[in-house]
Amino acid sequence: MKKILIIEDDKIIKGIIEFLLKKEGYTTEFAFDGLAGLEKITTFSPDLIITDVMLPYKSGLEVIAHSKSSFPDIPIIVISSLGKENSTVVEAFKLGANDILAKPFNPMDLTSKIRTYLN
Repeated sequence: MKKILIIEDDKIIKGIIEFLLKKEGYTTEFAFDGLAGLEKITTFSPDLIITDVMLPYKSGLEVIAHSKSSFPDIPIIVISSLGKENSTVVEAFKLGANDILAKPFNPMDLTSKIRTYLN
């Protein structure tokens, strides 16, 4: 069973993602801030990471940079309310993010991207 770590500080979005992923049969773990997310990457050993950009304590950019330097093979999907042209989102790609979804996102788009990266 594939394991997915979600780093998201919005409880509603976290709930939506959790519902979707459990329905798809994935094992999930959550962190509500970037610092806790970095710790869970090591302890949970996810097959894929979904992260927001704007997070408390450590930003999503810091999470991406650390993850890609320590675990370069783990795909990262960024979910952000910032537009795709935003400089922060461009920086996320430069740091190694594999994909981005703009909030609000289509649940089918998310599950489709996850399947793509995990197969």
